[in-house]
Amino acid sequence: MHFYRPLNSIKAITFDLDDTLYDNAPYMVQAVDQMMAEIQRIDGLQHCQLAEFDQVKRDILNEQPELYHDVIVWRVCTIKQFLRKQGISDSAIIERITDDAMSAFIYWRNQIEVPDDSHQILKQLAKHYPLVVITNGNAEISKIGLQMYFKFALRAGADGLSKPYPDLFWLAAKRLAIHPQHVLHIGDNLQTDVAGAINSGMLACWLNVTGQDIYHCRDASVLPHMEITHLSALNCLL
Repeated sequence: MHFYRPLNSIKAITFDLDDTLYDNAPYMVQAVDQMMAEIQRIDGLQHCQLAEFDQVKRDILNEQPELYHDVIVWRVCTIKQFLRKQGISDSAIIERITDDAMSAFIYWRNQIEVPDDSHQILKQLAKHYPLVVITNGNAEISKIGLQMYFKFALRAGADGLSKPYPDLFWLAAKRLAIHPQHVLHIGDNLQTDVAGAINSGMLACWLNVTGQDIYHCRDASVLPHMEITHLSALNCLL
């Protein structure tokens, strides 16, 4: 553990989800694979490739940059546009395929095995602090077995602009009825989590999962209050 700034008293803790409480990469891969498999079930779409889909996804964002703040809406729009580019014009068919593809994606997106270490530290922290999730992603705490630890979860899009914008940080503090300067946010991303929290008036803890030197990180625009390399270090807050 390393401290860069003095800490105010901590009265609540907010957590990022993806790559903070679990390794997100394999679950995203399986979710996207299952989404594509659902699309490829359709006659004439058997040979569609993920690279084609990803290109449409990038194009959609270039045309509608505001979609960045809601990854679910962005994905839905991408599926529909992708199907149109594949020659499907019937709106009812597009809606049906999109619903099936998104159902597959959401199901597999939430087949996450949260490590025991994460469960243990959350269980202990929840005895001492109100805990809240602030995520830019689409994993749901009720579906991944974490709902018992958190007072509530906030998701970009549904609850405001994505991190590092202050919307979700400020809303969390408001709903907790605790001033932001007494809320500690914990996350793995130096921009969305660390800079986002500090610029919103919160305390910030960087989970450095790769062992980088923060002074050599391109993404480091501000120093966090504290840095840890494993969630178990949070036992010092108990």
